[in-house]
Formats: sequence, C-alpha cells, structure tokens
Amino acid sequence: MKTILRATASVIALAALPCPVLAQEAPEPSADTTPNQARTGQSDVIVVTATRREMNVQDIPISVTAFSQEELTIKGIVGYEGLALETPGAVLNKPTANFNTFSVRGIATNGYGANLQNTVAVYIDELPISANGNSTQLDSTLFDVERVEFLRGPQGTLFGSGSLAGAVRILTKSPDLNDFDAETLVDFGITEGDSFRQRYNGMVNVPIVEDKLALRVVGFYRDEEGWVENIGTGVENANTLEAYGGRAILQWEPTDELSLRFMALHETSEPEDSQLINPNLGDDRDTRRTRRSDIYAGYLDSYNATLDYDFGFANLTSSTTYSLYDQKFIIDLDATFGGAVPFALDALAYDDAFVQEMRLVSAEGGRFDWVAGAFYYYKRRDVDFNYRSSQDFLDARGLTGLPDEYYSRSSTHAISHELAAFGELTYRFSDNFWLTGGLRYGALDVQGFAEGSGYTSNYLTAALTGYSGPLTVTPNVAATGEEGTEEGPSYKFSASYRPVDNMTVYATYSTGFRAPVVNARGGLASTVDPTDIVIPDGASSDELENYEIGVKGNWFDGRLRANIAAYYIEWSNIQVQANRVSDSVQFATNIGGATSQGLEFEVDATLFEGLNLGLNASFNDSEVDDLTAQEAAISGAVEGVQLAFPEFQGSIYLNYSWALSPTVQGFTSINARHVDGFPNQFPYVPGRPGVPAPTYSPTESYQSVNGTLGAFFGDHLTATVYVENAFDDDSLIYAHPEAFADARSSTLRPRTVGIRLNYRY
Repeated sequence: MKTILRATASVIALAALPCPVLAQEAPEPSADTTPNQARTGQSDVIVVTATRREMNVQDIPISVTAFSQEELTIKGIVGYEGLALETPGAVLNKPTANFNTFSVRGIATNGYGANLQNTVAVYIDELPISANGNSTQLDSTLFDVERVEFLRGPQGTLFGSGSLAGAVRILTKSPDLNDFDAETLVDFGITEGDSFRQRYNGMVNVPIVEDKLALRVVGFYRDEEGWVENIGTGVENANTLEAYGGRAILQWEPTDELSLRFMALHETSEPEDSQLINPNLGDDRDTRRTRRSDIYAGYLDSYNATLDYDFGFANLTSSTTYSLYDQKFIIDLDATFGGAVPFALDALAYDDAFVQEMRLVSAEGGRFDWVAGAFYYYKRRDVDFNYRSSQDFLDARGLTGLPDEYYSRSSTHAISHELAAFGELTYRFSDNFWLTGGLRYGALDVQGFAEGSGYTSNYLTAALTGYSGPLTVTPNVAATGEEGTEEGPSYKFSASYRPVDNMTVYATYSTGFRAPVVNARGGLASTVDPTDIVIPDGASSDELENYEIGVKGNWFDGRLRANIAAYYIEWSNIQVQANRVSDSVQFATNIGGATSQGLEFEVDATLFEGLNLGLNASFNDSEVDDLTAQEAAISGAVEGVQLAFPEFQGSIYLNYSWALSPTVQGFTSINARHVDGFPNQFPYVPGRPGVPAPTYSPTESYQSVNGTLGAFFGDHLTATVYVENAFDDDSLIYAHPEAFADARSSTLRPRTVGIRLNYRY
C-alpha cells in the first residue's frame, strides 16, 4: 500500500502541475446546485477567513485545508484524528484521550513536548485552547461548526506566539435570524466486537425577532467503551470515555451595520483510564499495567462577546473571551524505578484566561486591502502537585511521619501575558498580481511562583535504599521564579500571480515564534543522584523562518483541482523538553537549530458525474543541523538526527454518489492512509552523552482504511453505515519519550463498525 500511495502521489503531483494550455475558467457556483451536491463537496468556491477577511481559499498565499460541516458529517470526522487524516503535512500525536498535539512540516522534537507551548495553535473561534504538551487538551466537538480551517506554516502575524508551525481554527456556526432549524446526529459503533460506542448530538436554532435576534443551542453526549485491558487494576475496556457539553449563541443585529454575538460554551471529557499500552504484555497490543487508573480529564467553560460594526470603508470586530479550564493529570510514575516502589502524581490544574482582540478590516474593492488590530492575552495557571505512594507500601516498609499516602504536596502558579499589535497590507497592481506584507510586534512575559504550602519528604531516597522509620518532612517555602520575557516582530511577505483566471501562483516568507518557558524547578539538584544535571532556569523563545512557493488551481471546468506547496524552514534556538534520568523531573532548554524541507499537495478530480477521486500527500526531510557539544549533552540530541515527523504520508479517497430514486441519493466513500514511522525523541539520555536513551522507540509505519455507505433521503434524513480501521492495523503510532510510564505506546482504535443517522428538521 505504501508503494502504491507513493507512486500515485508522484504521478498525480506531476500531472497536476500548472499547464496554461489546459487552463479553463472555472464556472461560477450555480443557483441550481442541489442540496445533495453541496453535501458531497461539489461546491466550486470555498470561502475561509484565515486572513481575517472572507476570501476564496484559492486566492490565499498560504497552505489551507478547509472542512465544511457537511464534509465533516459525511466523512464521519468528529475529532482531531479525522482532521489529520485529511490534511497533508500534518500528524496528530495522540497517546490517549484529551492529549492532542499536532505536528506540521517536521517541526517537532518529540510527539509530546512537555512544558513546551504547542507548535500548532488550536482555536475555538478567538479562544486559543492549545497550551503546552503536559496539559490536557480537550477533544473538542466538531458538530454544528461553520468550518474548520487547518493553516500550515507559521501564522505569527495574525495568530501570535502559539502558531509556530501552523494553526487550527474551529469556527462555530452563528444563529440564523430568520428560519427555525433543528438537527440531530446519532452514532452507534462496535469496537472489537464488544465495546459499544454511542454519540448523540443536537442543535436547535430559534429566531426570536425576525431579522434581528436569534438563539442557537448545541448539545452533545458521548459514551464510548474502551478496548484496553489494565491488568494492574483488573479492569477490561479500561479506557472508557464519557464526554458531554454544549454551547448557546445569541445573535443580535439591531441595525444593518451592527451585530452582537454572545456565546457560552461548556465541555467535559472524562476518560476512566489511559489508552497507552505496553506491547510486551500479552500477545495483543491492548494491555497496560498500572497500580491505579491514569486519568487525563478536562473541563472547559468559555464565554465570548463579539461586536461587529460596518463603517462602510472598513469592518470593526471586537472579540472578548473569558475561559476557565480545569484539568486532571493523574498518572502512575513508578516505572521510573522498574515498579520497585509506588511513585505516582495526582496533578490538578486550573487555567484562568482572558483574551481581547480588536481589528479593523478594509472593505472589498480597490487596490488596497488591509487589516490592523491589537491583541491581549492573560493567563494564570494554578497547579497542585500531589506525589503519591500507597498506604500498604508505607505500612509494609515501616515508613512513618506522613499525614497520608502523599509524600509530597506543593502548589504553584504561573502568570503570562501577551500584548501585540498586528497588521497586513495587500496592494493589487492588477487583478492578476498582488503583494502582501504582514507585521506583528508583540511582548510576552511569564513568571512562576511557588506557594508556601504543602511539604516535601525524603520518601524516594528512603524507599529505594531500604530505610525503615520516620521520614523527614520539610514544609515548603514560598518562592518567586525568574521572569521570562520576549518581545519583537513577526513578519510575512508574499507575492501572488494569477497567470490565468483559474490558477494562482504564490511565494511567501513568514516567521513564527513561541513564548519563553520558565522551569518550575530551575536550579534544583537531584536528591536521588547528586551528580545528575541541575535543572536549568528555562528556555528562551525559539524562532522559525518559512520559505514557501505554491500553486493553486483548477482545470477542465473545475473537474480537476490541485493545491501544491514546497517549503524550506529554518528553525533556530529550538525549545526542547527533556527529563532528568535519575528522578524523571521535566525541564525545558534550548538547542541550536534544524532545517525542514518538503512538498505537500492536495488533488481532487471529478472523473465523471458523481465519482470523485482525491489524494493528499506530504514528503518531508527534517534534521538537526546546528548543535554544540553542551547542547547535545543536555538534550540527548545529535547533529543530523531526524526530527519527530514522517518522511512520507499520504491519503487516497474515493467518493461516489448516484440516484436511487428521484428523492433518494446513495453515496459511498473509501479513504486509505499511510504514515511512515518516525523517531519519538532524541536518541541519547540527557546528561549522559552517547548513552542510548532506553525510551528511544521510533513509531511504526501504519495504514488505515475507512469506508462509508449511505443515502440521503430527501433533504432531511441521512443514514450511513461505516467501518473505521477496516483492516485492524495495530501498529504503534505513538511512543512516549519519558521513562516513568510502563505503558508508553499507543495504537489506532481497533476496527470499529457502526451506523450514523442525521436528521435535519
């Protein structure tokens, strides 16, 4: 399959290169387009707002993959896995539920990035919900969204520090002011023959005052039995997930110029255990072993008020968001010492964030298009670290002096700010040639604080040395950490040329950056091994420069479409995460630089009426190319090592629709994807130059095939049967880079078959 995908990708890439002889003007969207045509993705124009204004995706000089709600529903995309499946140059690193880290274009040193800001920002409307790699990130629902946009390449000028390599935008659907609307979507599936998955979604849109005021309410509930057995807790199907939530949006348009939008959103996601497995346990790759369940849960509440005012010459948007995000990070760590002593962490985190953005976007027409705005972001994160033994072990070993089974309790908080001004200006020399320049100047700061509460003890040393008796318990002392600051610009320059009406050629230079990182335990020596490395203070911002050329076009009256981009990236002062080997304390630091270069493309062809063939693929070559001996020693990196990203990934899909009767239209689709294996981390132990890291475990290449068969019954009911991972590929697609976990690997969800029913009132 890998060979077929590679060969097909190469042939179609060459065939889809621009050829003016074949160029024909694409037809305008027809008013006669049927609902079924719209549902099967046959619209000629895809409008996105990746540049903060509505534009045809074919005219934007960046790589964007856009998903309408209709496409998400038909393809059964309900989460981040489906977005990665359909997006070239993107990989989702997902060890378990609520741990979602996208990697784009090779910009990754491992698939986890603990302590580090994600390289790909994820937004719900204007709220950035991505944080850092050891924070839970909710599997946000993708039901009743206006659109999802996956932007590849740095988006620093418009989206700030979190978009080093790209951005994912989940844009919720606004209320319809005139028409009542309601929809239900239910999904029932069976995994491995006995795990039942049920998903329920509903939407109601109610106009309150015609043309003036409307309310849209969305709700969802998911109850998904797991497939992993935990032989330590004795629970089968241990990674069962329950998730629920919803949102309410009130839209008020008192005048033709003014619009006010208010949204309240809540999401809860509570898995009962992790899906990480140990492939050395048993014959099947579905087994883990921990003393207790590992739980990564998230609870998000978000409130947004957006004002839009049309001045005629420009449109003003003010977006104000306040969010609360609580998390549970409960994990068994005793694999650090081979399971000899109980060692676990119950971490509870509480994020309090405020986001304010104001922007002015010029009206359409004329030679100049411009965007100008300001952005402010405040975040406070409180974390309670509770390190746990077990009462049975304490009693058996005669270890006393603790108030309970927790041998260390501490509380910290960190406060970060980001303030920026940004703008983009486009000058159109003609309808066929235009230049765009963008600038964002921002200032960031972050500072950590240790609370004067809780205590520490010498439990680990005592437990490992066989000591018996009272432990030494030391109260914590309040402390203020070093403040990390960064300020400076991000740039974007692009030139776009349209040689014929249906094709755009562009060249873009863009930059990105991440916020500095302050290590909570900077300056701390190891109590287990005093000769181990001392935790550094933190990591300064890293920087990325992206050079990109691309072609977007359609041919043969729009029956063949292609988006092709080639890029070269220089990544400098790279933020990396490592773990001190003696006690698994995480820290962040910087190393020299890396380069990433590649080609990615999307091709979509209508072979004949109703039959659609598509391909997306990515070729990538990335490696560390600038590294001092000191940087190599502290990070475990080595010059020339491949970054944590596949050299090749590709997906082929086939959609076919046909009329079963005047009111019933059938459809079927098949999607096959291949992803190469790639390194999960740097190869050596931090602080031990040349010593191979025991956690170095490259992922395995994998193939996944999904299929659907269904029918539209008029404009109201859609029924679909589906299979996911049809050939039950159980390749190891994720390998955790830290030694504390006994279960460090993850697979695709096993073969799942089901039925999906969608009814629109």
